[in-house]
Amino acid sequence: MNAVANILDILKYILPSLVVLIAATAIVRRFLTAENQKRQIAIFGESQDITLRLRLQAYERLVMFLERMSPRQLIPRVYDPSMSVRDLQTAMTITIRSEFEHNLSQQIYVSRNAWETVKSVKEQELGMINKVAETLNPDAPAKELHIRILEVIAHANTELPSEMALQILNTEVRTVLQYGSV
Repeated sequence: MNAVANILDILKYILPSLVVLIAATAIVRRFLTAENQKRQIAIFGESQDITLRLRLQAYERLVMFLERMSPRQLIPRVYDPSMSVRDLQTAMTITIRSEFEHNLSQQIYVSRNAWETVKSVKEQELGMINKVAETLNPDAPAKELHIRILEVIAHANTELPSEMALQILNTEVRTVLQYGSV
């Protein structure tokens, strides 16, 4: 009987300890799970902020590219009075292609529509420059190409491709800022 009494005395101390241990384990597990979820949410929010900044920077760079390749901005940067039509045409073409290649990585951060629009505008601007240059003597002074391109722009009945693209990019940026994605 003494052995049974000793076992019962031991069980009196062990059973409550086991109950407390199980309860403490459950509470600690819930606490750690909740903390882990909070940490994951914080990391997700932080990565969203970083991604948003990268996307906005990409849109900024593409806007700058569109502005810089606009003939009104491009010609004064590359024009030299000693150039011929062919020289100015080549300089403008090289500059546009170089700046486009410099911004190729931005396609990762912007919508497919935005990127396709930028590519299309680049091709349209190059096409316009080449088309106007073909109507002139390649050895004529570059001023003739300069004047002719500005005339084509001034007499355009529709909005310039770069202006339409800027509107598309601006609309997308507003959407990204408002909803976080396009």
